[in-house]
Amino acid sequence: MRRRTSAAVTLAFTASLMTAPAASAVSPASDGPAGSPRCDAKPLQKALKALRGAGASGISVTVKSPHCGVRKSGVGLADLRTGRKAVGNEHSRIASNTKTWVATVVLQLVGEGKLKLDDTVDRHLPGLIRTKHYDGRKITIRQLLQHTSGLPDYLEAPFWEDDEEHRWDHIEPLLTVKQALKLPPPDDRTPDGFSYSNTNYNLAGLIVTKVTGRSIGTEIKQRIIKPLGLRETYWPGDRVTLRKPDLRGYVERNGTLVDKTEWNVSAADASGALVSSGADVTAFWTALMSGKLLAPAQLAEMKRTIPDDSAGSRYGLGVERYEPDPGLVAWGHSGYMESGHKLRNAVTDDGRRAVTLLIGSESFDEKKVDSVVNGLIRDLR
Repeated sequence: MRRRTSAAVTLAFTASLMTAPAASAVSPASDGPAGSPRCDAKPLQKALKALRGAGASGISVTVKSPHCGVRKSGVGLADLRTGRKAVGNEHSRIASNTKTWVATVVLQLVGEGKLKLDDTVDRHLPGLIRTKHYDGRKITIRQLLQHTSGLPDYLEAPFWEDDEEHRWDHIEPLLTVKQALKLPPPDDRTPDGFSYSNTNYNLAGLIVTKVTGRSIGTEIKQRIIKPLGLRETYWPGDRVTLRKPDLRGYVERNGTLVDKTEWNVSAADASGALVSSGADVTAFWTALMSGKLLAPAQLAEMKRTIPDDSAGSRYGLGVERYEPDPGLVAWGHSGYMESGHKLRNAVTDDGRRAVTLLIGSESFDEKKVDSVVNGLIRDLR
């Protein structure tokens, strides 16, 4: 849910993690021809070796390639207390990766003629945004999805200075929007108006509810989860635990990793509430990029990007665009949740190659992890 950070962080506990079981055996998913003679396992094995030194408690790894199909593995421990290894089948909070699923629902509604990207917020939520700094009559759905609305991130409100204080609370997304409206405009807007804000997506979720009469979680289930047969993905609501097997989430406190897996993420809503597995996230992204979820016109709109200066990438409608190598285009959406869970993923433009990393701790060598993702998406065969 929170904006990702770009700094590489390796804490003092890294050395102790290196002594843990480092890499699980690579296992093919049910649809993966891992035994194919054309399947090259070397890129994945190289990546797993590199991830051992990233300093994360545990990483659930899923990759997809044309000749190897879907393969799952893991690095480190999914649970530090019990010593359970990460093997690639764990459930985790996918945080801001949720935004892509939400943008997909919105664009499906656009394709059905129930919404327009240039509709204003006020058209669907009349009077909700009408303050000194913000006017819902001038903010469009496109701007919400592309973070160019000028709305601040509700997480900057004083209410959220201590995340722990609200860890178990049910919080309606409408409250988060009202919190944001009391804040001054963001001071990090790019020349194109980009400023990443979770408020945008909670608003988009409210608009979906107004148009369909159903929650954004229900719409994601009916439009994406069920059609794709994603059995490990769900909207948690007020449920604070993760389905088993889970990837435990850890945050650093005074040099020690503290388990924060259990968390009520209702406030995150459309900006980051989904729970999934690496295989399901991979299936969603490959379906999206290969045109199975959106008509060509809507997928083209999703891929129209502007610079995201803070990340060194470009941002479309709920998607981040990368170029791991000149001429090689990849898409994804990273995520970070207060429970310590993080996510990195990349999918090629045609959806044939994909990498998904579910990460169990907030602090690790991010440059190394990003390098591994870029290398994999380039080298998978």
